[in-house]
Parts: sequence; C-alpha cells; structure tokens
Amino acid sequence: MVTIGMNYFVIPGKEQIFEDACTKVIETMRDIGGHETSSLYRQIGDAEPIYLIVSRWTEESAFKEFIGSDAFKKVTNWGALNILSGRPQHTTYQHD
Repeated sequence: MVTIGMNYFVIPGKEQIFEDACTKVIETMRDIGGHETSSLYRQIGDAEPIYLIVSRWTEESAFKEFIGSDAFKKVTNWGALNILSGRPQHTTYQHD
C-alpha cells in the first residue's frame, strides 16, 4: 500500500469552488482500480488557503496511472488556470 499527500495552494475566495471540485474528483476516484480511499483536509490559521488530499492506493503504479490520465490532466489544468495560486506538491509515503 502507498499513501499520497497532495498539497494545493488555493487563491483566497476560491475555497468553495476548490472543495466542490475535490468532492467530485474523490467520488469519481472510488471507481478507479487500485484506489482505496481519499480525504480532503484544510489547514487553518494561514492567510492563504492550503489543502491536503490524502489518498491510499494499493500500489504506487495505480496512482501514477491515475495522474497520467486525460481526466486528471483536464481537472488539474482547469485548477491551475482558475483556482490555484501555485503548483501542487505531491508526496509519496510507502508502507511495508
């Protein structure tokens, strides 16, 4: 199993749009092979809204296939143009 932490920096005032889009993506991810679960978290106390999506996958290759998909690229391109203030940062945590 592998856990992926995906950090997103959102333009102030765009939080609800980001949260709604993430909800739809997480719902869609439930049907993707290799995906186990995902949750969205928001950092509090910062001037800039920062979010973290934590996803568990059966293996890293399943996650890489997902982020290489046209659907994922379409959503991330839309986010980069409309709601993100910086490039997302992903971190992989391996489990034994």
